[in-house]
Amino acid sequence: MSPGSSKISALEFLAPMIVGCALFMEMLDSTVISTALPAMAKSLGEDPIKLNLAITSYLLSLAVFIPISGWMADRFGARTVFRTAIVIFTIGSVLCGCSHSLPQLVAARIAQGFGGAMMVPVGRIIVLKTVAKADLVTAMSYLTVPAVLGPVVGPPVGGFIVTYYSWRWIFFINVPIGMIGITLVTWYIPDIRDNKVFPLDFRGFLLTGLGLAGMVSAFESIGRGVIPASVIMCVMAAGGLCMALYILHAKRIDYPIIDLGLMKIPTFLVATLGGGLYRMGIGALPFLLAMLLQLVFGLTPFASGLLTFASAAGAMLMKVTAPPIIRRLGFRSVLIGNGILSAFIMMSYALFSPTTAHYVIVLALLTGGFFRSLQFTALGTLAYADVPNSSMSGASTLASMAQQLFLSLGVALGAMLLHISLGAHGGGQLTTHDFTSAFIVMGVLALLSSLFFIPLEYHAGAEVSGRRRGVELSRTPQTVTEAD
Repeated sequence: MSPGSSKISALEFLAPMIVGCALFMEMLDSTVISTALPAMAKSLGEDPIKLNLAITSYLLSLAVFIPISGWMADRFGARTVFRTAIVIFTIGSVLCGCSHSLPQLVAARIAQGFGGAMMVPVGRIIVLKTVAKADLVTAMSYLTVPAVLGPVVGPPVGGFIVTYYSWRWIFFINVPIGMIGITLVTWYIPDIRDNKVFPLDFRGFLLTGLGLAGMVSAFESIGRGVIPASVIMCVMAAGGLCMALYILHAKRIDYPIIDLGLMKIPTFLVATLGGGLYRMGIGALPFLLAMLLQLVFGLTPFASGLLTFASAAGAMLMKVTAPPIIRRLGFRSVLIGNGILSAFIMMSYALFSPTTAHYVIVLALLTGGFFRSLQFTALGTLAYADVPNSSMSGASTLASMAQQLFLSLGVALGAMLLHISLGAHGGGQLTTHDFTSAFIVMGVLALLSSLFFIPLEYHAGAEVSGRRRGVELSRTPQTVTEAD
């Protein structure tokens, strides 16, 4: 491949697309369940807000099991682990569709989360190890196109299924998708594995699992009035203690399950922490929109899905323009300016009311999805700009763990804000005012994430974005002319 070429090989194209198809299944499932929560709550006889446990438990399962994914990919081969993950996720989907109580649903979602914990980071490892860094932005765009189709298709399809059939079919539709994914992985994905595999850091896995589980579950319980505050604080403290013990443990061994030394890489650090705060702010958005449109505005799940379709459609449009924008402006400018813009767009959702024209809602969601997609593409690529190839597995594992942790905290915070607002006016039915503070708080979190990107160097991630290469190519004709 020539230095200035923007083309990638067939394998470099197929690997992101196939991995993206697996992400499509996961994103479809995540989007559909947000749309279906009110109907599921009615069927299971549960509080609609309480049913966000179905989302939080899945995200929590991801955060707990992701740390072991990189080691498993190195030990058993990325293709084997990725294919097995699709099988587990598909079986978990069937169990979700067969659930008849909230505990059964939560248990099935945890099983799904275990499969998803293998799919996301291991799939990213496959892409990172088959694509040259100079073509990573383009490859990431290929990767995210099928993944973005999940949210695009999810709301209207899920709403249609829930409105006219049964919510259980939103999980059963994963079966044919999973079978296609298994076939494509078997045919086209190479068996990527490291020749040298280090021993499993089981103690580290136990400490990170207990730590993340304790902290997220405690945070999710705040403000619900179900568990005493003293118990919640104890669980949170225990989780924090486990994480502190892991930090000490990681310094004493040569090959920790989570390599915290990666945080010394500036681009990886800001993409992980700044991106995490941004994801926390955005994480509750599907949950909040589904609740607002259905429980307050009185829309059917299908009508609600058609409106939220606009957000994912905007994200799809951005995938075509993200590489040239990042190449032209650079990561630093995009992450700061676009982060501020998308945060204010999210806060504007607090102005939605039952009398707001639907075309206004569609335009706001379309615009928000467009700029959020650019932010996610930039974050997902910058994280690996300066990571050496030998550390790609560890970087993918740590980044995936942080992403899911912040997303789960975002969903929990969104639900907690609704509970606090309800309690402030004595309970009863949700109103538009209950969502106002939630949208503003989540938007402020996304806004604060831009502060993390200010210290970035002007040319940070230039090898990945192609910005420096683009400047050199643009100067080449002029140089030749002067020589003539």
